[in-house]
Amino acid sequence: MASAERFLVLGSNSFSGATFVDYLAEKGYDVVATSRSPEPHEAMLPYKWRKHPGSVRFEKVDINHDLDALGGLVKRERFSHVVNFAAQSMVGQSWDHPDDWMMTNVVSTVRLHVLLRSLDFLDRYVHVTTPEVYGSTEGWVKEGTPFNPSTPYAVSRAAGDMSLKTFVDTFHLPAVSTRAANVYGPGQQLYRIVPRTVFAAMTGQKLRLDGGGLSERVFIHMRDVSDATLKIALKGNIGDTYHISGYELVTIRKLVEIILAKMGKAFDECVELGPERPGKDAAYMLDSAKLRTELGWKDEISLEAGVEDVTAWARRFEKELPNLPSTYIHKP
Repeated sequence: MASAERFLVLGSNSFSGATFVDYLAEKGYDVVATSRSPEPHEAMLPYKWRKHPGSVRFEKVDINHDLDALGGLVKRERFSHVVNFAAQSMVGQSWDHPDDWMMTNVVSTVRLHVLLRSLDFLDRYVHVTTPEVYGSTEGWVKEGTPFNPSTPYAVSRAAGDMSLKTFVDTFHLPAVSTRAANVYGPGQQLYRIVPRTVFAAMTGQKLRLDGGGLSERVFIHMRDVSDATLKIALKGNIGDTYHISGYELVTIRKLVEIILAKMGKAFDECVELGPERPGKDAAYMLDSAKLRTELGWKDEISLEAGVEDVTAWARRFEKELPNLPSTYIHKP
């Protein structure tokens, strides 16, 4: 069983948040999970798929509107660790409602930091952010790479990240930050590229690839990311940022080809090519040497094994998936 640490996970209905909650419970931790919406279908909540040594309790809390309630919860439960996945996180859609992205990712996030800065029982606050703050990059970038955001989403995350540094420097908020490359795994929303490809192949739908799928990415299984996030939460150096990434670089097109080949489908029959969306960055190549060296982390799940994991999940919930959202639904 895990020790006395108690975790609060904000944004637990997100794919990353739900998978991390599942990982914590599997390791024996007691977790309070919060999100602004009621829990979604079981297919999107890995912590409901099996029993764990640890416990999970869900509470509906919106950081944009329920900050007083959140403050009461934190002070009542005296969590040792708060991990924040709560964010407006879609890149393309951030052009349509940039003020909503600024509200959640800047204003409400800063208000959260004000709430946390005076807690004497908090061991670590883990701020989950994004490599989008770097903009389009060349080569393997390290944590100190200057920000060069190119979308409203990236600008909002960069602003939140920069503000957090001032709280660490001025008020000694015990914060650490994480930036992961493109995460995937079972339970991910159907509009993300890996489950979207699997779902399209299963249902005979055409898959559209922006820009011909030439963008390069390092895809990493969310279980590997969860393992890294827990290591950072427990032993990360306060004030530091850690990249969570593998080194298996592929184009989006190659990724789709791998998935379709595993499912016995022909690329030309399943895919149509489209123009690139505005402001999309060409590559994210995150150097994770710091995390590997300082905290002894390494990724364990290959892209091929990860794709099989997602395919098995999709087949398990094959009857339910057509009734779940297949496109992003914006909530202000």
